[in-house]
Amino acid sequence: MESFDEMVENYQPMIYHVMKSLSIYKNQDEFFQTGLIALWDAYQRFDHEKGEFSSYAYSYIKGRMMTKLTKHKQIEERNVYPDDVFWENTVEEEEQWLEQEHLQNYCVGLSDKQKQWVIDTFYKGMTTRDIAEKENLSLSAIKKRKAVTLAKIRENIERGVVEV
Repeated sequence: MESFDEMVENYQPMIYHVMKSLSIYKNQDEFFQTGLIALWDAYQRFDHEKGEFSSYAYSYIKGRMMTKLTKHKQIEERNVYPDDVFWENTVEEEEQWLEQEHLQNYCVGLSDKQKQWVIDTFYKGMTTRDIAEKENLSLSAIKKRKAVTLAKIRENIERGVVEV
């Protein structure tokens, strides 16, 4: 009887044929390894008196791969894998959260209205006119809030309260 290394060399095309017949296109290395293990088991358990080894090996390899395919299918059905859109939204939401958190660092010592001006201006990209309309205030009132808010932020940066 030939050594297992010789057997691997001789039966490698059979393993690939079984993979192709089962339409295995994902995890090919894993299924090839499964085929090699099945070949080893067939090599160990084969009884020469009961027939030809190639038929035995083929059915052994195909059976193992079909079992593995069934297990993979069950795992895929049990687990939900989010699509690309989910991950894109998650990244964008996290980036937005980080931007807002970064802006909050500049808001140390500001009033709630001043903090809202910072978020509206730098996070939401609103103009002075947009903010005035949103808060139903005059344009000059928002310009005054802007001037006072920016002065406080500059002061905080100069004192080292806020790290840039």
